Parts: sequence; C-alpha cells; structure tokens
Amino acid sequence: MADPTYTPPKVWKNTESGGKFANINRPTAGARFDRDLPVGEHPFQLYSLATPNGVKATIMLEELLEAGHAEADYDAWLINIGEGDQFSSGFTDINPNSKIPALLDRSGDTPVRVFESGAILLYLAEKFGRFLPTDHTRAEVLSWLFWQIGSAPFIGGGFGHFYAYAPEKYEYPIDRYAMETKRLFDVADKRLAEARFLGGDDYTVADIAAFPWMAPFVEGIIYEDARTFLSIDEYANVARWAAEIAARPAVKRGRMVNRTWGDEDEQVRERHAASDFERQTVTAD
Repeated sequence: MADPTYTPPKVWKNTESGGKFANINRPTAGARFDRDLPVGEHPFQLYSLATPNGVKATIMLEELLEAGHAEADYDAWLINIGEGDQFSSGFTDINPNSKIPALLDRSGDTPVRVFESGAILLYLAEKFGRFLPTDHTRAEVLSWLFWQIGSAPFIGGGFGHFYAYAPEKYEYPIDRYAMETKRLFDVADKRLAEARFLGGDDYTVADIAAFPWMAPFVEGIIYEDARTFLSIDEYANVARWAAEIAARPAVKRGRMVNRTWGDEDEQVRERHAASDFERQTVTAD
C-alpha cells in the first residue's frame, strides 16, 4: 500500500510502481532487444493491437477499402504490448516512441514510416483524398481530430489507469480524471446535438479517431464498469452517433483486426487478406 502522505523527493528515481503494465514501463526509450518485423505482400504494413488507438488505423484502412481504394490493402501484424513486442529493434525503427499503431507505407520507391494514430489518419486521408474535406469545413474536421488526440491521455492514461489498472484506488486521481472524462463526453454530446458527425454533415477522420475511444464507454466494454460509474447514459447524442458508426461494415471489420480478447468470432488476430474475416479467427502461431 502506498503512503498517502507521500512527499516527492528532490530528485525522482524509478521504483517498481505496480499496476497492470509495471513489468514493461521504464523511463527510457529505445530498443530492448533485436528482432525484425515481419513483412507481408501489401503496400501497407500495420503493426498494432486493437486498443482504441490501434482500432483507429484499422478502421481507416478498412474504410478506404470499402470505398474502393484497392491500393490501400494492408497486412496487420499483432504487436502484443503486454509482452513488450513494441520494444523490438524492428518496431522502434518505425516508431521510436514504442507505441502502437505504427505504419509502413511501401507503395512508393522509398518506404515511409508513420507513427502516432492521428498522424496515420491524416497521412492516409491526404494520400487517398478521403474522409478529410478540402473546402471550408476542413478546419472544423481538423479541430475535432486534434481535440480527440489531445483528449485520449486524460481518458486512457488518466481515468482508465487510476480507475482500472492502478495497484491501489485513490479518490483524488479517480475523481480528477472522471470529471475530465465526463467533461469531454459533454463536449462531444453538445456538438452531436447540433451535427450528425463531429466535423459536420459528413463522416470524417474526426469520427474515426473519436469512435474507438467513446463507443466502448457507451457499450460498457472498457475499464470495468466505467459506463455505470460515469453515468454514460446521460450522453444520448454520443450514443446515437456511436450506434450509427458501429453499424458501418468497415468499422465492424476494423474493430476485429489485431484483437486478442473477447469472443473468438470477434477476433482477426492478424489480417492479410479480406478473406481473413470469413474465417473470423486468424492465429499468429
């Protein structure tokens, strides 16, 4: 049990903090072991896991394919962050920050690495000219995209960590981040009371970014009983928006890719072809 009267020392030193990810967390960057990443046959190589940030990338790629962009075909390789796969030399070559998702675009003469989920969405939207307007509404869409990128740490590393993953429950951090998470839901709810989607009338990268974080709260499938704890039922407009997006075929597929938990018929552990969804479960053995 941590000391509730803790006083920070003059100089911080790393100690074992406990919690779900204590075995992999360190205050240093860089590769911890040598291992090349696998490479498939498609133009895009995605290295990821079906966390909210990872799902952003797979939904985007599946939406591009659904829209007829065959050149957006991709291989999705599983990166098990609980086992530290993100610290391999191959992965850190693509993302020095050791976070999923990471994307390698091999469609041109020179491979292009793209890391950070928001950068991946923006890169793909601009490359294919989809899900990002070029008219006066572009600024609105980008504003909501970056609103989500800035919000995620408060929801995940803040509320999610202290409510579900921390080794002890403390009132102050849980209250602090619960308040911020509810405020963010209220921001979205008020926006969605006046517009069909976050950016306006059209479905865009702003929705693709926000959906994987907000929908699981509505559905009650993230951070234990967070749906009840945060009274998520209060946000009717968010629920309407989440249900509409969840029904999209590309979104259904995108949520399955690199998924390693839940029902087997909801998992496509690795995705290398459209036919992988017909088999539902694709193991990486």
